[in-house]
Amino acid sequence: MKSISQMGIALAILAVGFGAGCQKTPSVPSRSPAEVAFVVVQPKTVPVEAPFVAQAKSSHQVEVMARVNGFLEKILYHEGDMVREGQVMFQMDRKPFQAQVDAARAEVEVRRAQLWTARANLDRIKPLADQDAASKSDLDNAIGSVQAAEAALHEAGARLQKADLDLGYTTIKAPVSGMSSQSLMREGAYLSSTGPSATLTYVAKLDPIWIEFSVSQNEMATTRQEVAQGTIRLPKHLDYVVEVELTDGVRYPHKGKLSFADPSFNQQTGTFLVRAELPNPKGVIRPGMFVKAYIKGAFRPNAIVVPQKAVQQTPNGHMVFVVDDKGTAEVRPVVVGEWIGEDWVVSRGLKAGDRVIVDGFQKLGPGVPVKALTPQANGTATQSSASAGSAAK
Repeated sequence: MKSISQMGIALAILAVGFGAGCQKTPSVPSRSPAEVAFVVVQPKTVPVEAPFVAQAKSSHQVEVMARVNGFLEKILYHEGDMVREGQVMFQMDRKPFQAQVDAARAEVEVRRAQLWTARANLDRIKPLADQDAASKSDLDNAIGSVQAAEAALHEAGARLQKADLDLGYTTIKAPVSGMSSQSLMREGAYLSSTGPSATLTYVAKLDPIWIEFSVSQNEMATTRQEVAQGTIRLPKHLDYVVEVELTDGVRYPHKGKLSFADPSFNQQTGTFLVRAELPNPKGVIRPGMFVKAYIKGAFRPNAIVVPQKAVQQTPNGHMVFVVDDKGTAEVRPVVVGEWIGEDWVVSRGLKAGDRVIVDGFQKLGPGVPVKALTPQANGTATQSSASAGSAAK
């Protein structure tokens, strides 16, 4: 009986000890502040640089055409090379046209001789008619013969001029200075001035070069709305500057100006055509090339700008971490606009004085205490290191 009592007491002690152990609350270690760097955002004026996918176009592209019928004898230019205005590019067979010139010149001589004879006859009859030695009818016939001979001479001269023009058209020259294309016809081909064989090639002027791009109806409406609200200000006299970025990412050294904006809306593409003109002295930009055009001149007053690395994208949109008044991290949804260099314009979600975290995101979360390091500068006004550190504690 004694052993049973002792065993019960031991079990009771174990039960009490086990229960006490189950009811003890484990200690939770305090969260150490996350070290972060931030910027203090302040409104400032920033330029607006609107990018557009654009295509280059010759400022003066002219098709080289055959203006008379005949056989193509020679191609006198190197296809694809630069040609000068007036340079001979094609030579047609001249012999038939030279024969027409010779025949027309001979006819002119015949008509000139006929005119001489008619005038000589008039000179003989006129004195006789004055003395009533010749009839009035003879005088009228003589005058009419002179007038007919003069008209025939003018007609023959016109035919000679036409023959000379046709002969000159057999030598086909470059209409402008520019880049030549391939020849569509080869030596020995018969050229018809009214058929498809009339088109021989084209010459495209490269300096200046045109850059064409399209502005959508929505983009136009958005810009007008922002101008009305004062968030965007346009340059004086709409004097925009156009810069071009080539496919390798290099900015083209020459800048241009807008030269044309189509007032009509294209219903098929839903856009407005806009054209810029740029110097192209070395012919770097060729017609048909795709480039990126940046339209500069407008600006945003009092814009909120943060570094791109501070903005994070989530399934619900963009967000940033800010340091709140309690020194903890706060998730702030934002609406972003265009990029400006390494910065991002924030149209909604931030205000002047907000401390936006730009580094140290690894341990961040809503409500996590932060320890602010030296604030980083991104072109905006920031607090000093001492005040920034004390403000975040």
